[in-house]
Amino acid sequence: MDNIKLKFKELVNRRIGFVCFLTFLIWLKTVIAYYLDFSLGLSDILQHLIMIINPIATTLILLSIALYIKRTKLSYIVMGLVYLIDSIFLYANILYYREFTDFITSSVILGVTKVAKGLGGSSFNLMQIHDVIYWIDIIILIVLFAVKFIKFDNKPVRKLNAIATTAVGILIFSFNLMIAESNRPQLLSRAFDHAYVVKYLGFNTFLGYDSIKSAMTDQARSTAVGTDMDDVLNYTHQNYAAPNPKYFGKANGKNIIIIHLESFQQFLIGMKVNDQEVTPFLNSLYNDKNTMAFDNFYHEVGLGKTSDAETMLETGLFGTGSGSFFTSSAPTNTLQAAPAILRQKKGYTSAVFHGNTASFWSRNDVYQNMGYNYFFSQEYFDNSLENANMELGTKDKLMLSESAKYLEQLQQPFYVKFLTVTNHFPFSIPDEDNDGFQAPDTTDNSVSNYFVTAHYLDNALREFFQYLKDSGLEDNSMVVLYGDHFGISNERNQALAPLIGLDPDNITPYNNATLQKVPFMIHMNGLKGKVNHTYGGEIDVLPTILHLAGVDTKNYIQVGTDLLSKKHSSIVPFRNKNFITPNYTIINNSKGQKVYSNESGYPIDLHDNPDLATKVDNWQTKVNEKLKISDAVNSKNLLRFYTPNGFTPVNPDDPNYNYLNQIQRLIKTRQSLGNKSTSLYSKNDNKSTTNLYNTDAPEFNGDRTPIDDWSYVLKDDANN
Repeated sequence: MDNIKLKFKELVNRRIGFVCFLTFLIWLKTVIAYYLDFSLGLSDILQHLIMIINPIATTLILLSIALYIKRTKLSYIVMGLVYLIDSIFLYANILYYREFTDFITSSVILGVTKVAKGLGGSSFNLMQIHDVIYWIDIIILIVLFAVKFIKFDNKPVRKLNAIATTAVGILIFSFNLMIAESNRPQLLSRAFDHAYVVKYLGFNTFLGYDSIKSAMTDQARSTAVGTDMDDVLNYTHQNYAAPNPKYFGKANGKNIIIIHLESFQQFLIGMKVNDQEVTPFLNSLYNDKNTMAFDNFYHEVGLGKTSDAETMLETGLFGTGSGSFFTSSAPTNTLQAAPAILRQKKGYTSAVFHGNTASFWSRNDVYQNMGYNYFFSQEYFDNSLENANMELGTKDKLMLSESAKYLEQLQQPFYVKFLTVTNHFPFSIPDEDNDGFQAPDTTDNSVSNYFVTAHYLDNALREFFQYLKDSGLEDNSMVVLYGDHFGISNERNQALAPLIGLDPDNITPYNNATLQKVPFMIHMNGLKGKVNHTYGGEIDVLPTILHLAGVDTKNYIQVGTDLLSKKHSSIVPFRNKNFITPNYTIINNSKGQKVYSNESGYPIDLHDNPDLATKVDNWQTKVNEKLKISDAVNSKNLLRFYTPNGFTPVNPDDPNYNYLNQIQRLIKTRQSLGNKSTSLYSKNDNKSTTNLYNTDAPEFNGDRTPIDDWSYVLKDDANN
């Protein structure tokens, strides 16, 4: 034993030996993470072997850089920094995967400061007890240096030995790549999902691979020319779905109110836990005679999640395949977004209400570029109220109730969007905000609490709709509600399963796909309500809304189709190229392609059904083409080359899209129009309607002044 200890001490007190020891530690905790925290779809012994090997090469190559530095302290500092950065990157991927079931890309890293500002402390809720495994090695290293078990090796490494160490890393990487290619041909040349690259080549290689892809995208954007629009125009013209005459213009001249239901999944509708309705108000709205509800509607977001849902809602194009379109290209791309289209075609005023900071997901820039006239972010709500804010922003009851004083000043017709935040992971609200709703008992607190925050959101919406009714806005408005993305991730579906009738030990990819259903409702007096079984997704919302408003989408670049059109395409693509049709669910993963029957939920053997196999191939081609067209438009900024007749591209520097002095601008507009003002305030004989808004939010304690008072924002309005 003493001999082993002596040899180990001798090894780590040499620079090359210390590099090997650090490589071993990174390798060990990466492999532990692979098996403990990631689901990489390992299907054979060779894949296990490849995954065990893949952390070694890049770690050794990166650490070997320090061996070329002769100065002792600097050499060890470089080793320490490389080791620390690699450890942080590994753990960041673990936390990111727990929330997004994906891996950190270069776009995510570049946009991290914009996103982190709004995320608050949510990441702490993703941490688990066993995470100490990923940090204990650093403590051990500090102790070993402190007790002088490990000392600096003052003898420089011969350049030949340093080169040899790097060469060994390259050799291991080459071997790794060779056996990876033998198991999965064309690994890097084809568009496999992120899990493929991580499983076969590791985190560092994945980040490098993704960075190269991003650089290529930037290059493609800089070299794009007008003729690149030809394929896009051909696609949109060939796939255009003409509006249904029965519904076209049904909402002409009406206000359009979009309510973005944060993390809200379809299974919540009509659900009871402990004999309590989770969402009694939304249940009633869903089945209202004036509501068109869709029960086969899916979110189609990627890594951008909420921002991807907004991208589809506003532009009719998908979010990017990597990172978030909002934080990468949307602030500077030429867009054809709903606020600008409705303003230019139908004279709409537009506004967004959101309880988070203005810069979260770069919204303050993106909304200007979309053509939104106003953006009321967290700064416009009373943050002095005790417990008013949560990690993701102002609570929904407070945000919605305080929005009334701004909403009533907008010139009608208006197009407004409310982004709720309370029903967001980790799904936690103070006890005083709960009306007595009892959470279900599950093995995961976040899953249990999900139903509590969904119930809170439901109450907030009940109050808001009552205000719309009492103020008269409901009579002249179309309200659109949709769930932006899943709330319970695939990793937590096991805890959810018993509540929704699934076997927690046998959750299939089909079950996971089905759980991506989110609500979509269109509520408007005079709209013949029913539950519509049409299959569709978020990419189809914009043409549906525009056609209802009486705006034909034929000349706009949108890849979705009107859900109410007789020509609507019922193939629902996901961002990862999986897709769903009315009869089948197609899953592509590291184990290959599987086709499930929607009727039975069981997989179908395509070898026994060649006709279906041909159909699946054709459908997959259509899905791939739709995503490819959308990505080409966004990544190459192709809309700068094409302007539809009657449309003027938005100039974000236009004062109409300036978010300074917004309150003063609202008042000035109303006063300058005089008797021609169409705001609710003007129509109500220049009297406020905020007294009609009733909320049981405990923060107000019966004092309605914060709802009506603007003083706390007027003084800071110019700085927002």
